[in-house]
Amino acid sequence: MRTNTISGVGVLDKAVLILTACTNGASLAELVHETGLPRATAHRLAQALEAHEMLQRDHEGRWRPGPKLGELAGSTADVLLSAAEPVLNLLRDQTGESTQLYRRRADERVCVAAAERASGLRDTVPVGAGLPMTAGSGAQVLLAWEPPEGILPLLPKCRFSSKTLAEVRRRGFAQSVAEREPGVVSVSAPVRDKTGRVVAAISVSGPIERLGRRPGDRLGMAVIRAGQKLSGL
Repeated sequence: MRTNTISGVGVLDKAVLILTACTNGASLAELVHETGLPRATAHRLAQALEAHEMLQRDHEGRWRPGPKLGELAGSTADVLLSAAEPVLNLLRDQTGESTQLYRRRADERVCVAAAERASGLRDTVPVGAGLPMTAGSGAQVLLAWEPPEGILPLLPKCRFSSKTLAEVRRRGFAQSVAEREPGVVSVSAPVRDKTGRVVAAISVSGPIERLGRRPGDRLGMAVIRAGQKLSGL
């Protein structure tokens, strides 16, 4: 799948090789085979392109074209973000708490949409804020369905364990209590694309004084249903 087009700008030509090789999905080994690049170079460039959302990982840990490519090409609007606002607003009204939608970007998760509680004590996460993939129910959801190679490098830094992630997969939602921030609890569920791959996490968060130490008992099903409404778009 190597291209014969040479611009003379080495790093750009190599990045285009990587993007082209990932058109239908590619593992690191496949990238090396398709591009002829050294393994370390292919890995470094793929990670850099992922950080810029030119590439993204699928549920098997393979790189595929990312959302930024569509944005730069002037393609149709982000369907998930277009659908998210009414779902987040409804979930906020149902639960009385702030709601958020997160996407993974390399080793962080980014809040791409949110609906804030109108009054009282709130857990405010600004749209565009980057949060760690090592704590919080949103991070648990975004990691739970990743392949082992997408989880194991992060686990030593995480405030949750592989057992926690197995429980998330079993019950379909995650909960965290003061895991990311003291006094804050949250419940999150997966949002899946048409292939079933987890592409986002929808969350409810608020103070422990209101939601208690087992927020999933109260909010789990509502968050799962909200995630299902945004899935398959």
